[in-house]
Amino acid sequence: MARQEISDEVWSVMEPLMPIVSGRSRPWTDHRLAVEGMAWKYRTGAPWWDVPERFGKWNSIYKRFNRWAEDGTWEKLLAELQKQADSLGKVDWVVSIDSTIARVHQHGATLPRDTGGCVESQGSVGRAA
Repeated sequence: MARQEISDEVWSVMEPLMPIVSGRSRPWTDHRLAVEGMAWKYRTGAPWWDVPERFGKWNSIYKRFNRWAEDGTWEKLLAELQKQADSLGKVDWVVSIDSTIARVHQHGATLPRDTGGCVESQGSVGRAA
């Protein structure tokens, strides 16, 4: 048996929240395989085309990931999982705020911000003294 990216326990919570296939298009492959392929990709940091064939076609997995990102599926899934975990007391809502300041370099602080183009083309360079 191959190692799974997502445990059965986690999948039992995620599965009811997955989108339902509508009759308008070709049926999707198994959601779990696709989500495990997505998890493998992000766990390893590999490019999409390196997702192992055991998860399905990499392009189909990528398209599904992208579709779910655009239609809000991932946000709904996260919100519901957080709600369930919070109701079970499994979420610690402690927040850490970093007050680090990133300052601009002294030469960049007074540049004009008109177009974002080349500063030299605004006539400040090449003038006779």
